[in-house]
Amino acid sequence: MKSRFFGTAVVGLIGAIIGSFSMMVFASSHFASVAGPGDTPPVVSAATLPVSGESDQERIINAVKRVGPSVVALNVVINGKVFVPVDPFAQFFGGESGGSYRNVQQRASGSGFVVSRDGMIVTNAHVVPAGTTTVQAVFANGDKVKAHVYSRDPAADIALVKVDGYAKLPPPVEYGDSTHVQAGEWAIAIGEPFELQQSVAVGVVSGFNRDEPIADENGQAREFRGLMQTSAPINPGNSGGPLIDFDGRLIGVNQSTANARAGAQGIGFAIPVNTVRREVALLEKAPNETLNANSTGTGEGFLGIVPVTVDNSIRSQLNYKGDGVAVGQVSAGTPGAQAGLLQGDVIQKINGQPATSDGQFRDTISKMKPGTKVSLTVWSQGVEKIVTVTLGEKPVAVEQQQDPNATP
Repeated sequence: MKSRFFGTAVVGLIGAIIGSFSMMVFASSHFASVAGPGDTPPVVSAATLPVSGESDQERIINAVKRVGPSVVALNVVINGKVFVPVDPFAQFFGGESGGSYRNVQQRASGSGFVVSRDGMIVTNAHVVPAGTTTVQAVFANGDKVKAHVYSRDPAADIALVKVDGYAKLPPPVEYGDSTHVQAGEWAIAIGEPFELQQSVAVGVVSGFNRDEPIADENGQAREFRGLMQTSAPINPGNSGGPLIDFDGRLIGVNQSTANARAGAQGIGFAIPVNTVRREVALLEKAPNETLNANSTGTGEGFLGIVPVTVDNSIRSQLNYKGDGVAVGQVSAGTPGAQAGLLQGDVIQKINGQPATSDGQFRDTISKMKPGTKVSLTVWSQGVEKIVTVTLGEKPVAVEQQQDPNATP
């Protein structure tokens, strides 16, 4: 009896030793990668779900707290000219005969955000259009700091504004990545709609790669491509402000809303962050420059005037005796306006060749490449002069017009 008991005990002991050894081998091969410091035994626990501990509302609040100090309101003064008519002139020029141009100042506002530690602020190009003379950045702490336009790209509707020597500059907004943004995720817009500083609007990312005709800095419709759509309300003054995600990272720059569409609600557009990142890198290397002033993809030259064929009626009203094409209208901020062309001027020659009609003039300008320098012989209030102008690129919306008085 004792012999059988002893034999059984020995077999059990041997089995226990073998089992323990097997478990040690298994553990060494399966848990070696999670061993503690100095090969101490690892602490093994069940995997847990990634819970942040915050509600959606708390995450939105924290994202706004993180980014809010870096968002600025931009108060802008733009110099321009306005024609003050005296008596009837509208038949051909949309105004009255006689009159004069007077200097005017226009005040506007928009939004922007700090993007670098040396004082660079990103905004839309249409917030600081051509003719901008004064820029004031209003920070979340109430400080009003003088700023200046550093560089602009109207084709992408991105511009850099810079403040110098501001000791309390908040940290730059962190870039996100457009490739990681998904439809349906939260989108938070911060800005100054209708001059209501530091306003917050919340929606979702609604879609991608939208091509939309949106008013540019000259008030003309231009086809902007590859935009992000959002349901976050975007109103006048939000332009140039950041569109951020749950974590306070930039996913876009607020640009416009589809308020031109009858009954449209909750349709806003933003420039995707990856486009913004590329534009900022280019603009930082181009101080005091305007890139791609009228680049829209049409490939046609653009002057920005409405030409009118000179006939006897025009000659009588202008007290002019020659031939040519009269300037019926000049769009603000266009190459023609920047070159000093005025309503009522007569363009007699283009690069030394006679300007004979409005149709011939439009065709000649349209066939030239954007960026071409053109010499115009101009009669202006009894004085002949040579005007050199660098052509822009015809906006898509102008290209699509069928009106014979379309702007070249």
